[in-house]
Amino acid sequence: MISHEKRDLQGFSISIRIDLLNFFYGYPQIMTTMTLNKVLTVSEITFHIKANLEKFFPALAVQGEISNLKRQASGHIYFSLKDSSSQISAVMFRGNASKLTRIPKEGDQVTVRGQLNVYAPRGNYQIVVRELELLGVGELLLKLHKLKEELKMRGWFAPEKKKKLPHLPKQIGMVTSPTGAVIQDVLHVLKRRFSSFHLTLNPVKVQGEGAAEEIAQAIEQMNRYDLADVLIVGRGGGSIEDLWAFNEEIVAKAIFESRIPIISAVGHETDTSIADLVADVRAPTPSAAAEIVIKEREQLLKFLDTASKRIESNLRAKVHQNKEKVRSLLRQNAFSSSDALLGRYMQQIDENKSTLSLQIKHILEVQKNQIISFRGQLNALQPSMQIANYQQKLKLYKTRLDEGMRSHFNIQKKKFDSQALKKELILKMKSILDRKKEKLTSLVSHLRSLDPKNLLKKGYSILFSEKDSSIILSTKDLEKSQKIRAKVYDGSFTATIEEIF
Repeated sequence: MISHEKRDLQGFSISIRIDLLNFFYGYPQIMTTMTLNKVLTVSEITFHIKANLEKFFPALAVQGEISNLKRQASGHIYFSLKDSSSQISAVMFRGNASKLTRIPKEGDQVTVRGQLNVYAPRGNYQIVVRELELLGVGELLLKLHKLKEELKMRGWFAPEKKKKLPHLPKQIGMVTSPTGAVIQDVLHVLKRRFSSFHLTLNPVKVQGEGAAEEIAQAIEQMNRYDLADVLIVGRGGGSIEDLWAFNEEIVAKAIFESRIPIISAVGHETDTSIADLVADVRAPTPSAAAEIVIKEREQLLKFLDTASKRIESNLRAKVHQNKEKVRSLLRQNAFSSSDALLGRYMQQIDENKSTLSLQIKHILEVQKNQIISFRGQLNALQPSMQIANYQQKLKLYKTRLDEGMRSHFNIQKKKFDSQALKKELILKMKSILDRKKEKLTSLVSHLRSLDPKNLLKKGYSILFSEKDSSIILSTKDLEKSQKIRAKVYDGSFTATIEEIF
C-alpha cells in the first residue's frame, strides 16, 4: 500500500490511497509493460495514472456542494465539490464559464458535467467542468416554462390585451419593498426630471415566503381604492430564486386583472419574468420605469415651453419688423423734399448729359486728331485757305451741337410735371401707411386679448394653496379649515375654507 499526500489548486489537502497492486491487476495491459519489482519515477506513475484514469472517465456527472470558489482575472473558475465525507477539485475554464447565466457561490448545490483530468505538475486529479447546473434551478425553469405556456394559451401575453399608459398621469403608484434601492432610484429619477409628482407607495416583500401574495394584494388594493393612474411593480436584480415571486400565477393574475396600467420593472434588463410578459409595459430597470412614466409629460412641457417662446419670438419679430417699416417710411425724403420725386428724373438728365459730354468729347478728340493730321498736311503743302475752311466748319459743328443739346434739354424738362408726380406719390404712400396701421392695430388688439389680466377684469379669480402656492383646480384639493390665497384683478387676499360642496 502506498499513501500519497497532495495539495490541490485551492490549498486544501486530499489523501488518496491507491492500491497499486489491485490497480495493475485491474489493468492487465499495464502489467505487460512493467513488473511489480520495478522502481517507478514520479513522472512514470503519474503518466500511467493519467493515461488510464482519464481513459476510463472520459465523461461524468457529479453532484455536490461548492466550496473554496475562486474566480481568476483570466476568467477561469476554480472550486471544490464536496459532500458529507469527501471532496474533489474542479476547474471551469473561461470558454465554458462565460456561458453561465449566474456565477455560483459558496454553498450552492450543483451538478457538473465534464471529464476527469490528472494535473501532472502537482499530482492532483480534478474535474474539468464543461457544464454546471444549479440544483433546484432546473426545476424552477421547467415550472416557469410550463406556466408561461399556460398563460400564453389564456391570452394573458397578447398585445391587444395591453392597456395604454395614461397621457398625463397625476398619481403614480408603486408596489415594491420600502427599504430596497428600487424606491430610492425611482424617487431620484422623478425628483431630477419632474419635481411636481405625487407618488403612492404600497410596501411589500419582494422575495421569500408570502411575497407573491403580498404583491398581488397590493395591486388589488391600488385598484380598489383608485390610488394611481399608472402603477410600477418591481424590484432590483437577483437570482431566479430571488425573483421567483414575480413568476407566480397569483401575481400574473393580479396584473392581468388590474384596471390601472402597469409597468413591470423586475430585475435587470437581461431578467425576464412572467410579470414582465403580462404587464402592459416592461421596463428594463426601475429607473427606466420612472422615466417612462414622466416621459410624455416632460415632452409635452418642453413642447409647450418651446411653442410659447416661438410665439413670443414671432410676435416680437413681427412688431419689430412693422416698426422698422414705419420708421423707414417716415425717413423717406418724399415727406420732406420734392427732390425725392424729381431726383430720379434729374439723375437721368445728369446721366444723359454725361453721356452727351462723353460723346462730344469723343467727337472733338476725333476732330482734333483729324485737324492735327490736316495741319501736318498743310504744313507740308502750305494750304492756308483749306485750314481756314476747316476752322470755319469746326465752329459751325460746334454751334450746331450746342444748339442740339440745349434743344434736347428743353424738351426733357417740359416732359416732367413735378407737382402731379408729387401728389400721386403722396396718395400711394398714404394708402400704404393706412394698411400698415390697420395691421398694427389688429396685432395690438390680439396681444391684449391674450393677457390673462383681462379675464380677471371680468370677475374671474385664481386660487392658490397657501401651503405650497400650487393652483387649486378641484374641490378634491381642498380641506376644511385650509387657508387659501385668491388673486383678483387688482390684488390678492387670503381666505379659510369652511365648507366644501
